[in-house]
Amino acid sequence: MGLDRDAVGRSAGPFEVSWDSRDAMLYALGVGAGQADPFKELNLTTENSAGHELTMLPVYAVVLTQRVSARPDLGAIDRTKLVHAEQGFTLHKPLPLQGTVRVTGKITGIFDKGSGALVTSTADVLDAASGELLVETHSAVFIRGEGGWGGDKGPAGPAPVPTRAPDVQVVCPTRADQALLYRLSGDRNPLHSDPEFARRGGFDKPILHGMCTYGITSRLLIQALCDGDPRRVKGMSARFTKPVMPGDELTVQAWKEGGAIRFRTLGAGGAPVLDFGSLVLSN
Repeated sequence: MGLDRDAVGRSAGPFEVSWDSRDAMLYALGVGAGQADPFKELNLTTENSAGHELTMLPVYAVVLTQRVSARPDLGAIDRTKLVHAEQGFTLHKPLPLQGTVRVTGKITGIFDKGSGALVTSTADVLDAASGELLVETHSAVFIRGEGGWGGDKGPAGPAPVPTRAPDVQVVCPTRADQALLYRLSGDRNPLHSDPEFARRGGFDKPILHGMCTYGITSRLLIQALCDGDPRRVKGMSARFTKPVMPGDELTVQAWKEGGAIRFRTLGAGGAPVLDFGSLVLSN
């Protein structure tokens, strides 16, 4: 038994999950807030600093869907062979500092990529009290060894980022213990903490969560393009292209294309680790 290719259309939930301001601050620390300068991002890391209003980073909306395992059952897959391939979200309103939501996930596609299978899914995040839709997410995972059955290869991917020099470039180190800190926000996958599990997955040592790289990228883009105000972010999407090791240096590049922001993140050696990125901002 392996991947259940009949899982398309299968749903899971609704699952209820709550969070508060402590979760907001812990998540911000997990994606590097305050590492370069402990007093520069107090609006993300403290709730009682004069002149700084604590604000939730928007990518935490995706973390909520992961905290309740909103992906429906895919069958008896080997989870050491599963990696995050794509992630996007659309916010219908800024995520509050505390709340309770109901999350429902759905499998939308299973595609044959030869060396593996690409599984796409969506999740809806609704306010538990009002039923209002707060967030929509879309994601994809790649499962090595589950392809080659001659199935649909899936739609074409997003357009590449521009070839000209970026309008914004920010360099940021990560910590050697970054994954251990980030996992406290809910993603306890042992691929990011257990050396033996990581070796079974083909890695020399535990890798950094793709969603940690995604969160770090969003935070740096907010600093560079939104005057540090997370409430301006309406959506974000990107493709995970290469693993990041805790301690690696990241370089975020962004291009202003009309009313859109395109971006990518480079890892150690200058290879893209997040690519085909798009950031949607309010006016």
